[in-house]
Amino acid sequence: MKKLIYWLIPALLVVTLYAADVTDITIPELKAALAAKQVVLLDANGSESWQKGHITGAIDFEATSAKLATLLPPNKTALIVAYCGGPKCMAYKAAATAALKLGYTNVKHLPDGIKGWVQAGEPVEKGRE
Repeated sequence: MKKLIYWLIPALLVVTLYAADVTDITIPELKAALAAKQVVLLDANGSESWQKGHITGAIDFEATSAKLATLLPPNKTALIVAYCGGPKCMAYKAAATAALKLGYTNVKHLPDGIKGWVQAGEPVEKGRE
């Protein structure tokens, strides 16, 4: 158990440090980026949730985290937006941290998450099996 704690604490610190570099993006800002086709979305809600409904075009982070580098654009300044369930959800941090570790410098967080997106009347798409 002590070994697990010794491993877990540094891992949590690394995630916290990376996630601290992420600023928020609003729904209107995200809509503008989507309209301009200038954003890659990382859905960190998990594959089951992604299948039920996600922002159109979002990557299922849980299913693709091992090959994320091949799915993101070569331009390291590209806008990458990570999101999860809503304001209290912290799952987005894993996706944001993964993008930051790959060298992306314009990583943002949609704090409203999928719940806020739906409440704002925005469309979602279901996953393809």
